[in-house]
Order: sequence, then C-alpha cells, then structure tokens
Amino acid sequence: MTAAERGLRLRRWLRTVGFLVRKEFLQVFRDRVMMFEMIAIPIIQLLVLSNAATFEVHDSRVHVVDEARTAESRALVRRIGASRYFTVVSSDPSMAEAERDLATGRAAVIVRIPRRFTDRLAAGRPAPVQLVLDGVDGATAGVVRSYLGAIVEGYGAALEMRATPLAVRSRGLFNPTLDYKNFIVPGILVLLVTLIGTLITSMNIAREKEIGTLEQLNVTPLRKSEFVAGKLVPFWLIALAELTVGLVIARLVFALPMRGNLLLLFGAAGLYMVVALGVGLWISTVVQTQQQAMFLTFFVMMLYVFMSGFMTPVESMPGWAQALTELNPVRHFLLIMRGILLKGAGFADLWRPLAALGVMAVTVLTLALRQYSKTTG
Repeated sequence: MTAAERGLRLRRWLRTVGFLVRKEFLQVFRDRVMMFEMIAIPIIQLLVLSNAATFEVHDSRVHVVDEARTAESRALVRRIGASRYFTVVSSDPSMAEAERDLATGRAAVIVRIPRRFTDRLAAGRPAPVQLVLDGVDGATAGVVRSYLGAIVEGYGAALEMRATPLAVRSRGLFNPTLDYKNFIVPGILVLLVTLIGTLITSMNIAREKEIGTLEQLNVTPLRKSEFVAGKLVPFWLIALAELTVGLVIARLVFALPMRGNLLLLFGAAGLYMVVALGVGLWISTVVQTQQQAMFLTFFVMMLYVFMSGFMTPVESMPGWAQALTELNPVRHFLLIMRGILLKGAGFADLWRPLAALGVMAVTVLTLALRQYSKTTG
C-alpha cells in the first residue's frame, strides 16, 4: 500500500469516526436526563461528599464519670469540653449510667476519673484516666482515643506533675494544616469521573442493543475500530470536561493546592479515561440490557473503591490484596492525582503508575474489541 493510499484510508477513517462522534453528541445533548446525570450529579456529589466523607472527629459525645470530684478533676473535664473535638453530654459518678449512654449511642466515649486522682497527682504518682470507647467503629474509636489521650497528657504537663524531658515538634509536609479535604477531594473526583465514564459507556451501548440500532450498525460496512472510536471519543471528551469543572470547584471551594504540572495531569487523565471507558465498553459486550450494565458497573466500582487506597491505606492490606491492587487503575490514577496536585510530582516520579495505565489501556481495549467481535460481529 502506497503512502497516498494510506493517507486516503486514514482520511476516510477519520471522516467516518467524525460522523459517529457527531451522532453520539447529538444523542447525548438531546437526552436531558443523561445530561443531568453526567454534569449536575457529579458536581453535587463532589460538593456534598467532600464535606461528609472524613475520618476527622468533631463534637464527639463524652460521658464523664468523675469519681474524684475535686478541683483538678473538674479542670480536666472543662479542658475536654473546651476542645472542638468533644462535647460533654453528662457528668456523674455512675458508671452504670455511662455504659447505658454508650450502649444507646448517646455517648461515644466514657472518661472515668478515679477517686484518688488528685491524691496521686499530689504524691507524684501516676494518675491514670480510663477511656471506655464505643468500639463498633474501630477507626473512629482510634481517632477519639488519640485526641483524648493528647488532651489528658497536655493537662498533666500543664500541671507540671511529671517530667517532660522530650519535646516533639512536627509539621505536615505537602499539607501543613493537615486538612483532610486535601486528601479526600482528589479521591472523590477520581471516583466520580470513573463512575460516570464507565457507567454511561456501558449503558449507552447496552441501550443500542435494546432498541435494535446496534444490529443496524453491524450490517453496515462500519469497521470495529471506527465503531469503538465513535463510541468512546465523545465520552472521553465529556469526562475530561467534567474533570476540569471538578478541579475548578476543588480550587475555588476547597482551596485544593495545585502544585504540579496540569498538562501532565490532563495527559495522565486522558490515558486513564481510555482505561475507564474501555472497561465500560467491555461491560457492554457481556450484557444485554441497561439494567445488567448498571449492576455489573457498580460491582466493578466496589472493587475500585475498596482496592484503591481511597478509604484505607494499601500498605495496611494483606500481601495478596496489595498485589491485586496493582490491577486497579483507580489506585494508579489516585497516586498520580495526589502526587501532582499535592506534592508537585513530575513525570520522573510518576512513570510507574503512568506505565501501568498505558498497559491497562491497551489490554482493556484489546479484550473489549475481541469480545465485541464474538458477540456482535
């Protein structure tokens, strides 16, 4: 084949794909429900979830059992109540009543001050304060214990009842204020773009099957590559536009730092969306209805969320689970997003997750094309 023939073939391919892309955009813009799902819902979810999804503790309810009833014990109770992390809902010497409050959810933690608390302090002896926590939510209980422990130790240091030979000074590199939103907002944005891209792609082709237009396309001389490109390019562009809007909101509303190269970020996002949309295409080839596509997509999303490091550190998972997370594209894109935005990381720092996404993009598209040829070709 000569260079002129190859050029003519490429122009014809691009022209055909262009017609398909135009057809998909018209179909999307005419569907008001789909437009709302793709544009308004992700923005609302980003604003709501970024404020709701947090492991920080605020106004945790405390039941104080003050058996000492001295000036020192009351000062400790006031110190706890003055913290923005805790609210003292009750203070009495009855441990039974405190345990009832813990069981009914009226209190999240019991602070028990022993009877000889002040005497032990005056004698220079340890004066332990007991914390009884609601252990149903282990993560929250751990945070509450850490916060209360710091308050109690700070109170002891203020009274100068014990020596403090060591002084610990710390600062949060890349996140000096330790603002949890700087960690959670990029993760939520990645998941929302992934969900919309994967779900809309899988349901769009399943809809074509349901109404019979896919069969009409299959009897035309349309090539598989043209069909796939025509289906994926519109949603690829829409997903990048949604990511742009999400980043603008993250910057203006949540003051999310953006320390790295945004061109690198969008290049990685473009590669990642090929993977996400490719997964949606693959789902559409193994289902027959939109309902089936929706259920299978949410199953995949559950694996994405819990195996990505979005909610729990990958390092805390068992070894076999950590190995499986290498197959999760969300994990790699989360590393890229947080690395570029929060740390200012460059290509040299992120080439491994970028290479992983590249391999996944080729693999997923190849599997989807092969599956499509078996089911509809």
